[in-house]
Amino acid sequence: MRRYPAHLYTLLVGALVVALAAAVSLTVSTQQAQAATVTVQAESYAAQSGVGLEATADSGGGENAAFLADGDWMRFDNVDLGAAGRLTVSARIASAVGSGTIELRTAGATGPLLAVIQVAPTGGWQNWVTRTTDVTTYPTGAQTVFAVLRSTTPGDFVNINWFSFVGGGDGQAAGWVPVDQAKWNAQVAQFRAMTPAPVPADVVRVPEFNATCDYSHSKPDDPIVLPGLAGASHMHSFFGNKSTDAFSTTQSLLNNKATTCAPAEDLSAYWIPTLYEGNRAVEPENMIVYYGSRLPDPSATLPFPEGFRMIAGDARAQTSTPAGSPGQYWCAGTGGEIGRSADGNWPVCAPTAHLTHQLVFPDCWDGKNLDSPDHKSHVAYTYDGKCSGAYPVAIPNLSFVVSYPTNGSTAGFRLASGMASSIHGDFFNAWDNAAQGHRVKDCITQKAKCNSAGTF
Repeated sequence: MRRYPAHLYTLLVGALVVALAAAVSLTVSTQQAQAATVTVQAESYAAQSGVGLEATADSGGGENAAFLADGDWMRFDNVDLGAAGRLTVSARIASAVGSGTIELRTAGATGPLLAVIQVAPTGGWQNWVTRTTDVTTYPTGAQTVFAVLRSTTPGDFVNINWFSFVGGGDGQAAGWVPVDQAKWNAQVAQFRAMTPAPVPADVVRVPEFNATCDYSHSKPDDPIVLPGLAGASHMHSFFGNKSTDAFSTTQSLLNNKATTCAPAEDLSAYWIPTLYEGNRAVEPENMIVYYGSRLPDPSATLPFPEGFRMIAGDARAQTSTPAGSPGQYWCAGTGGEIGRSADGNWPVCAPTAHLTHQLVFPDCWDGKNLDSPDHKSHVAYTYDGKCSGAYPVAIPNLSFVVSYPTNGSTAGFRLASGMASSIHGDFFNAWDNAAQGHRVKDCITQKAKCNSAGTF
């Protein structure tokens, strides 16, 4: 048990009165004009039962709600859950023992269930991790939210630093990021004015160029899905721009010239969930980012607009991937695949081969938005060999080819996001416009294979 001795509760009364007077502390961020983020500090409850406060050894400091056990609860008033659409809920937690859940409910402690945050030991009462879940159906606007603690563990099982709600809380079309039409028109005009380079007779006639990017760093950040929330994501492996973190914006990427990619003119950020073999992170040797076209006539392809971003794959997909499954991991190199993991979800590669994955992104754009609430609705995959309807603009067909320095074993692997089926990738465009434009003009629209330097 980690309860306060009885005599200390008297000392807490003053602190609780202050907390009640302060009510809910809300920090709203519209980072990159995406969905609003509401952060609720756990200690700013309007009412509680069984909750103590203590100093927080986490980024930002302050206090956390502590000594939480089964049946304890906190009430937070006027939490803006935004408009209808997607809502992501996170909790920053620490636990030394036991397990359980944090039930987030609206209206009352036994009211409608909003979300359930899973709790497992994190290695200590001040070893903080962020747990995140998606909500598909929920009341909108300002709500009273209750956090109710549930556990079969005797005594205290969790401390809570903060909750965050990422959704449509800004009164606008949440998550849609309109392209600056004047800026885009100028980029297109520059592109159309470019004179294509002559194509040598011996060039392979495939519409393609690439950026070859070494592994850069890992962080539990996601500047597209959870902008401004450091540590709120599962672990990601980043490639390209070395500055990428939760606070990255188009301008910050363009301002930071250090990149692991060739060519150096590509300052874009690319990331995928980190792969683990047991508890050991296996970072890729590199990532080759291919820019191509699946159109029979690729001459209509336009470059990505500055600041464009999108996601391929689904971090929530948790299904088996037996041999032959679409989009699965595979073995590149001599000998190829020689077996499967015990659960059948991962290949085992020959000693002369290595684990590989290719992730393919949508290649048609609505021409209006740099991003969308789910980071997918502004783009679509080519249908019947063309881009049309709501997605009339052909953009380069982006794909990540990731190579890992491992052969695997019957023990298999896991991703930071879960099973092999949860593989996903993020692209945040920060190319130099002229450098990207010349490559699209020379290599894609002329249907000619180019290298990382953009030459034949």
